[in-house]
Amino acid sequence: MTSAAFIEIRNLSKAYGSFRALNDVGLDVGRGEFLSILGPSGSGKTTLLMALAGFVRPDRGQISVDGRDLVRLPANKRGIGVVFQNYALFPHMNVAANVMFPLRVRGIGRAEAAERARKALDIVDLANMAERDIATLSGGQKQRVALARAVVFEPRLMLMDEPLSALDKNLREQMQYEIRKLHDRLGLTTVYVTHDQREALTMSDRIAVMRDGVIRQLGTPASLYHRPTSRFVAEFLGEANILELDAVESFVAPERDATGAGRKLMIRAERLSLSDASGHDHVSLSGTLTRSVFQGDSWLISVDLANGGAVSARIAAAEAANFNLEALAEGAPLKLHVRRDALIPVIDA
Repeated sequence: MTSAAFIEIRNLSKAYGSFRALNDVGLDVGRGEFLSILGPSGSGKTTLLMALAGFVRPDRGQISVDGRDLVRLPANKRGIGVVFQNYALFPHMNVAANVMFPLRVRGIGRAEAAERARKALDIVDLANMAERDIATLSGGQKQRVALARAVVFEPRLMLMDEPLSALDKNLREQMQYEIRKLHDRLGLTTVYVTHDQREALTMSDRIAVMRDGVIRQLGTPASLYHRPTSRFVAEFLGEANILELDAVESFVAPERDATGAGRKLMIRAERLSLSDASGHDHVSLSGTLTRSVFQGDSWLISVDLANGGAVSARIAAAEAANFNLEALAEGAPLKLHVRRDALIPVIDA
């Protein structure tokens, strides 16, 4: 990824009646960057992607790609590759014909289109399936065909709208790796819409978290996960405990204002431990066990704190075995420990 702004979006707004799907959105995407747009249903992420693709006309605002204004340019003139959630393949065409289609509508001759389609299918490891009917393919194979069709005309920009949501867990994780590898191999700029937090964390250079038509936070996966600025982002990205500032004894929030108004503490569930680590860089939380659930490589436990509030902790299986966690009954006293730097002030919004 380079620092150049390849995509520039300014003051983008779109309303459907009284519903504001996009509310004055601004965003820069670097050339060669893999940016994910993450958010719950109705957050505006797909509207933003479709406005970039040219399938939605914004009410106001600017969109430019590589210095070129796109707002009034038809979708078929933008030269953007798009992969949809439902693949959008033509069932009456075989694999090769589906991949050739974008070239044929651009006036490319059949022989050249066939050769370029063969190369695109080779990139996604489907060169031996060129003559197969679409109906005979698995979900993962259909997704690869959709990817080949999207890159066959060598676009500089790829847009993807939840392309893996219909796949099972194992295949989805495999395709995450394949899409990111394709992005890197072809030097694409990719904007990827998803509601899956782990998918966004796995694939992205940066993530834009959206809610109510607004980008709530933009940053690298690590910065958003470890340093969320709001309760919404903290809870949307992983397992987060939100506590009052005074629920953790002797902790002073470095960013707390004079009153502490509107601010709370976030602790990731996996940062809590049963192991006692004495010293000024750790704090302890005392309480009673209210629930424990075995989940294979870890236990998820819930603890009511003695000084108010409750937390969930994810305890690695090896640590749980050392403390014989399985034998503890509900109501048993329990002490959890956490590094002081794992207590992150967030705005309660």
